[in-house]
Amino acid sequence: MDLVFRDAEVVDGSGGDSYRADVGVEGGRIVSIVKEAAAAGCQRPTARRVLDAEGLVLSPGFIDMHAHSDLALLRDPDHSAKAAQGVTLEVLGQDGLSYAPVDDRTLDGVRRAITGWNGDGSDVDLDWRTVGEYLDRLDRGIAVNAAYLIPQGTVRMYAMGWEDRPATGPELDRMRRLVAEGLEQGAVGMSSGLTYTPGMYAPDSELTELCRVVAEHGGYYCPHHRSYGAGALRAYEEMVALTREAGCALHLAHATMNFGVNEGRAPELLALLDAALDAGADISLDTYPYTPGSTTLLALLPSWASEGGPEAALARLRDDTTAERIRHHLEELGSDGCHGVPVDWATIEVSGVTAPALTEHVGRRVDGWATARRLLLDDRLGTTILQHVGHEENVRTIMRHRVHTGGSDGILQGLKPHPRAYGTFPEYLGRYVRELGVLSLEECVAHLTSRPAARLRLPDRGLVREGYVADLVLFDPATVASGATYENPRTLPVGIPHVLVDGRFVMEDGRRTDVLAGRSVRRTQAR
Repeated sequence: MDLVFRDAEVVDGSGGDSYRADVGVEGGRIVSIVKEAAAAGCQRPTARRVLDAEGLVLSPGFIDMHAHSDLALLRDPDHSAKAAQGVTLEVLGQDGLSYAPVDDRTLDGVRRAITGWNGDGSDVDLDWRTVGEYLDRLDRGIAVNAAYLIPQGTVRMYAMGWEDRPATGPELDRMRRLVAEGLEQGAVGMSSGLTYTPGMYAPDSELTELCRVVAEHGGYYCPHHRSYGAGALRAYEEMVALTREAGCALHLAHATMNFGVNEGRAPELLALLDAALDAGADISLDTYPYTPGSTTLLALLPSWASEGGPEAALARLRDDTTAERIRHHLEELGSDGCHGVPVDWATIEVSGVTAPALTEHVGRRVDGWATARRLLLDDRLGTTILQHVGHEENVRTIMRHRVHTGGSDGILQGLKPHPRAYGTFPEYLGRYVRELGVLSLEECVAHLTSRPAARLRLPDRGLVREGYVADLVLFDPATVASGATYENPRTLPVGIPHVLVDGRFVMEDGRRTDVLAGRSVRRTQAR
């Protein structure tokens, strides 16, 4: 064999009890598991390399169900932000906005709309237009594996621009074709960002029709739904009802209950989901183990302020009368972009800017609309923020749920990004397992491995099993911890010495190797 992990404590991803074993790898797959080999006195497997795993846990690689690494994987081959956490697969194309399928006009609009998430793309050769071409580009070699969701907002932009109106019959037909083609080319489902333009302009009837296409191809729908604040439960109910009508599997993105109006209300959300699950719905969700959210400053504005695209939004911000109307919606009415809750500027911290002259604002709270407006104009809408509006009780309650999975929602841009980008998975293992006991180790690993693999319909990932792909993590349960903090968010974790993708070390002895073993992971038919 190529490699044997000797005397590892195997937490196999099933949720069952751990066990001690020698685990052998060959040709990128797990080929041998000999339980209690030393105690049983059996012949121990041999290999070209034997790694002593005494005192360490061997688990499947972690699957990040909500990642914003769409360009980062191509821009930065090192990608230690995720590899060092034990992430071996990321799900891209989130929140309804990404870079395929596009034409030249759509690509320009997408690049400008999500500069705050991924940079403007000028340092990446954007040489694809279809979903298949983007996945082929990933297949040239990346740090970790990646799956892709078709972004509904991008599809809408492609078919009808930035207009706030229902689609015509021909426009809806074009959207259906774009979604079907993306799924046929390997996408695992479709995402929406229903507090981001132009995706949020779609009525439920339009979303239902697109979800029918997703269901026909065995994919799932992953919405960032219409509110995580005022009306959050109604927004969750809307997604459950919509996907039930479409016959489509549902995965709720960063399923949080934020803002003061939702403090202590996580049990109401879980009761809603349990009722739907008990009635036969196919539902899962992901969360990150932190209370603040992260997005762009532009996203807080009312949706009407962005109709027509980035240049139209900038023109409205320049006009004093219109800017005052925007302020009124933000501060007094509660805009749809801010989840129906009047913005509390004291909760808004600047995490990144694209204009170097504005770096003095990074790490500071926004002191009011005048500053926010100036940032939006001077940074040409590229400013990213942390929004300190979450509740720890809700975070802990939701992560215990039977369909919960882990997703970082990690934005890698900006001088001070949210620490979840570098710390989500060790934060689960170190803080919420070892320190707080919110989850057992076996439970938590299942949340981060086999559950997401089942949602993605991956028949040979997410478990330590003979014949499965050797996407593996070796970590120290006594020391694993996130190094990332709000002050130093790009600090790598500790206690994760080895990470393998396809049987090859991408992290070895705590250091990133030069291996690019990652590839696209494409949709498989429902089993």
